[in-house]
Parts: sequence; C-alpha cells; structure tokens
Amino acid sequence: MKTKNRKWLYWIIGGILVLGAVWYFFIRAEEVKIQLETVTPEMGEISNSITATGTVQPVDTVAVGTQVSGIIKKTYVDFNSTVKKGQLLATLDPDLLQFQSEQIKANLQNAKSNLAYNEINFNRQSQLYKVGAVSKADFDNATNQYNAAKAQVNSVNAQLSTANKNLSLTNIYSPIDGTVLNRNVSEGQTVASSFSTPTLFSIAKDLTKMQVRASVDEADIGNVKVGQKATFTVDAFPDETFKGEVSEVRLHPTVSSNVVNYTTIINADNSSLKLKPGMTANITIYTEILENIMKIPAAATSFRPDSLVIKKYKVNSPFNHEKKGKGKGRSQNMNPDNKTNEAAVWIIGKDSTLSRKKIKTGMDNDTEIQVVSGLNKNDHIVTGYKLLSKKSSGNAAKSPFMPQRRGGGGNNRSGGGGGPR
Repeated sequence: MKTKNRKWLYWIIGGILVLGAVWYFFIRAEEVKIQLETVTPEMGEISNSITATGTVQPVDTVAVGTQVSGIIKKTYVDFNSTVKKGQLLATLDPDLLQFQSEQIKANLQNAKSNLAYNEINFNRQSQLYKVGAVSKADFDNATNQYNAAKAQVNSVNAQLSTANKNLSLTNIYSPIDGTVLNRNVSEGQTVASSFSTPTLFSIAKDLTKMQVRASVDEADIGNVKVGQKATFTVDAFPDETFKGEVSEVRLHPTVSSNVVNYTTIINADNSSLKLKPGMTANITIYTEILENIMKIPAAATSFRPDSLVIKKYKVNSPFNHEKKGKGKGRSQNMNPDNKTNEAAVWIIGKDSTLSRKKIKTGMDNDTEIQVVSGLNKNDHIVTGYKLLSKKSSGNAAKSPFMPQRRGGGGNNRSGGGGGPR
C-alpha cells in the first residue's frame, strides 16, 4: 500500500516539474528589454538640393557647311578626328565652277575690247565736235557708248570675282580647333545649297570642358541661381560623381506631358575625357549649403518616450507645465530675423535619466537639422530605441518592406509619435 502511494507521489511531483518547465520555457512572458539609440551632435555641412535629369554636351559646337553645290570629291577627316583651325576637311568637285570662271574671263576680255573701241570712238567724236564737224547728238551718243562699255567691264569683273570666290569655296576648311563629332557626307555624295546650307561636319571646340543641359521643373526653378554647386552621375560611371557649377538659367520654357521645365546649364570639367557628348546625367543642384555647423539627425526631434521607455528609464522633463500637445514635432513658428525654429530633443545623462531639452534649429533637409543653439558636442541625444530579446540578442532583424507604426510594433522605435517633444 505504501509502495502505491509513493508511485502516485512521484507521478504528481514529476507532473508538477513538467508543468513548471513548460510554463517557464514556453508560457512565461519574457522580460522586455530595450536599448536606446543615441547620437552626439557633429560639426559638418548641411545642404538643401533639387534633382533633375539632363544631357552632357560640349560647351561650343560648330556646324561646318558649304555655300556652294556640288559633288564631294574628297574627305580628309573622319569621326573623332582632331583638327586645327584652317585645316582642309573636304573638297567639292570644282570642274563646273572652273568652267564658269573661264567663261566669265572670256566675257571680260570681250568687254575690255569693246571698251577700247568705244574709248577711241569717244576721243575721235570729241575732237570733231570741238571743230563743229559733228552734231551734239553724235557726240552724246559716243559718250554714252563709252560709259556703258566701262560699266560692262566693271560688271564682268564682279562676276569673275564671284566665280573665283565660289571656286575657292569648294575647299572646306575647319573654322576652329577641335574634334570632329559627326561627319554627314561621304565621297561622291551630292550636296545642294539652294535653300539652306547643308551641314557636312560637326566640330566640338574643346572636349575637356563640357556642359550639362538640365531640365528643371517649374516647382524647383525658383531656387536655382547662377553660381550654385552641382554634382551629377552618368550611367557609364555609376560610382563616380562629377562636379559642376550652374552657369545659366534659360528663360525659355519647354512643355512635355503638361510639365513645364526650364533648361539650366551646368559647366563641368572633363580633363579626364570620361564624359561623352549625349550622355544622360542624373543631376543634384545644391540650392543652399551651410558649412561648419552643428547638426543632428532629424529623427532626434521626432523621438518621445513611450510607456516602455518610461518603465525602464527615469524621465525628467522640465516642461511639464506646457499644455498637452504643445510643441508637437518641430515648431512651425519661424523667427523672421534669424530664420530659426524651436524644437525639443531628449538627452540621456550618465545616471540613465532622460531629460527634455529645447533647442533652436535652422536649415532642415528632412534628414539632418542644423542646431543653432541649445546643445553641446557631448550631449547624448536619443533618436529611438530597439527591443532586445534572447532570440534577437540585440540584433533583431526587420524587413524593409514591412510597414512600421510610429512608436508601435517592430524592434526599432523612435518613441510614441505625438505629444510634446
């Protein structure tokens, strides 16, 4: 009988131990631990910027054409050729213009011969008129023929000069030092200049200096000024950032899909010759830059201790007399004299006490905020916290695709959202 009682006792004790283990390891609520995330103010640069897209172009491009029609007889340069000012680029077949010049030369000889005859006749009629051997009408007729002959010689001379000039234009020379970007003609091709001058070659003056033609949206163009710094990248060199400066904001608008854009010219150095004409550029124009100022992350002004933080840390706020909700986020009341706002951040002291501190802020680019006054470089400012557990060991992973509540779920938190900060 005693043996049976002992067995039941063992079973009861064993059951109690199993239930205790299940409760301890699986049911018992794990103690919540939090770790505050803090930063200290740092000195550096803060800026506001706008983004745009554009194309890389040479600073100066010259279209070389022809003033006369003809057949391309010979080309002496090709794509990417480096040329000097006055260098022969191409020649047109000169035969037709040469024949015209020879014909006009013959006409000139005939006009000169006619002038010589009329000059002799004028001199003879003049002598006879003086002695009364001919009438005034005959003398006037001889004078008119002589003057007409002189005018004819001058006219043919002008025609000959024009023909010789056209003949010289069959040689196409480079007007500048540069690089041939495009060749639009080939040997044997006919070019006609009847209505407009055809473009034979496009020559870039200096490829070591480029310009980016950015299309800036009308909502941003008001902040763009000449002299502002700019950076841009191109797809060919995605890891390299090129620097430039705004040199011109053109007033002529362009409309695409009901969006108004303004062309903004950005000059850039291209000593490395990495930039090629026509490349697409992703541009950042810095509309305002402040250097050597104190700054903190924007998240610091959004933190507010919630119930979890209050349980683990002593919270000491010297602004409890403020009305609830006042000072929510960064103050929107700007001082017009020095362009500063008021905000509040939470400082953690050496004794793990959280204290609320008012600060004055300046420029805000939604990522960083300029601190005008109210902080020193040794202050540890709370920007948020993350939950710790045995499973996470302080490194809880969080999917970037999952929505996060302000001050709610998730392992990283920035506080309770609303209320004074």
